[in-house]
Amino acid sequence: MSEARETKIKRLTMRSMRRGIKEMDLILSDFASRALAGMDDAGLAHYDALLEENDHDIYGWVSGQFATPAHYLTLVTQIAAGAQGVSKPA
Repeated sequence: MSEARETKIKRLTMRSMRRGIKEMDLILSDFASRALAGMDDAGLAHYDALLEENDHDIYGWVSGQFATPAHYLTLVTQIAAGAQGVSKPA
């Protein structure tokens, strides 16, 4: 059975808010509220895959501490654009 789009967006929003570290709660919940509704199904699936990654890795990618894997580069760049002041001082 396929997950309804609205249900998927709600699930991804909740997963964005309930992370392992507070910084990722703030960064990803902000991104989810700004971007998920405008994503197509492939974009939502890609974001879902990103949420399976370790929080410390995602934080390192968003903050520029670690090189972002090529398949997440565009998505992480979009997330980082809204993370100023949270991932690094503005």
